[in-house]
Amino acid sequence: MRHFPVFVNVDGRRVVVSGAGETAIAKLRLLLKTRARISVFGADPEPLVRQWAEEGRITLTERPVETGDALCARLFYAANDDAAEDARAAAIGHAAGALVNIVDNLDNSQFITPAIVDRDPVTVAIGTEGAAPVLARKIKADLEERLPASLGVLARIGQAFRVRADMLGDAKKRRAFWTKFYFGAGDRALKAGGEDAVRKTLETLLTDGIETRHGPGFVTFVGAGPGDPELLTLKARNALHEADVVLHDKLVPQPVIELARREAIVVETGKKGFGDAWKQDDINALMIDHANKGAHVVRLKSGDPAVFGRLEEELDALDRAGVGFQIVPGITSASAAAASIGRSLTRRGRNASLRIITGHDAEGFADHDWRALARPGEAAAIYMGIKAASFLRGRLLMHGADAETPVTVVENASRTDQRVVAATLGTLPERLRQAGITGPAILLYGIAPRGAAAAVADIADMHHEAESV
Repeated sequence: MRHFPVFVNVDGRRVVVSGAGETAIAKLRLLLKTRARISVFGADPEPLVRQWAEEGRITLTERPVETGDALCARLFYAANDDAAEDARAAAIGHAAGALVNIVDNLDNSQFITPAIVDRDPVTVAIGTEGAAPVLARKIKADLEERLPASLGVLARIGQAFRVRADMLGDAKKRRAFWTKFYFGAGDRALKAGGEDAVRKTLETLLTDGIETRHGPGFVTFVGAGPGDPELLTLKARNALHEADVVLHDKLVPQPVIELARREAIVVETGKKGFGDAWKQDDINALMIDHANKGAHVVRLKSGDPAVFGRLEEELDALDRAGVGFQIVPGITSASAAAASIGRSLTRRGRNASLRIITGHDAEGFADHDWRALARPGEAAAIYMGIKAASFLRGRLLMHGADAETPVTVVENASRTDQRVVAATLGTLPERLRQAGITGPAILLYGIAPRGAAAAVADIADMHHEAESV
């Protein structure tokens, strides 16, 4: 670590900026968020700099910085957009004993200004040692989206309430109390009734927390999506962060599981296709056991829990046990698969409806309305259909389907190891054998890859076949 991250107290202290152009403005926008006394030196200042001076937000001197101008300054910025002038100005700052930053000159700067997420008094600083500014901007954008704009106001009000919150006793209850406040109840109250409503909400949450101190826990069913952590909803991320226990299926990838907080108990409940699996009753019992001990349980399911996720079986078990729950939907794998090949699941003039079926339940699969699906222009997303591919082809051809109907197979949709296999109904089993599909896959019946995606799929298949040889 080349730069040690610290927060410098500039309350009432001088900060000097040499330069009054666009480069200086970028730094001044940040400095104006502080309580510093800001002095700006620069000939021919930009109109915005003059406006800030007229508003009394900065002190502006319309000439280059000179010896003595940086006396008593805590921080000094050389922001002239001119290397020679920046070096001259920096020497003045050094002589005055200030910490000096030369904009866009990492090697000669004593400190750097990180990317900042401002929820005063909550401040998040993000630095990459100058190695990857674009990465810092991406992290900043992600945090800006996740942290409510009201968080600063809530933090100031919450700070005064911390002593009363200690009445809740154990750390888990206090964490649950503050999580409800900062990521839901507090924000709603502020929008509805201002700061007075926030203070009343704190009292209500405290009363509820005391009265239910030893009450049952709660289960949140979270859709993990197709596997790309960036496709998780914000509500899903928050639930993982709050969970005491995470029970996840085998198909949920490690990058998603790692979003759970480190103190959480994480258990793989092992339901995967036709392979070895936990019994459903055992999963139900584990959920209920943890919930009855007061835990917030996240039941993490691949894709969307309401699509072939045995969701209602688990909900029924919770109802019988008197355990509360909520459902956080996820992006189902069919949507991710269609997006990966540049197609929509429905299209005017092609298919006005979409069937979602599974090849896992042999009896239900056999009883499907194959005659209707075999009609021209029909489409289906088939989950867990790899082992049933020959049966699928036989049934559809028997009921009059065209052997040239496109079938696109997307393995590991949205993940870095995604593969696309373009086939027809007639060639489907053979194409699957050639490709050696082993990961979770979606069969998109009646939907072909779009242009470039189809070419990529063919190239990927050729590479795979070459490796097999």
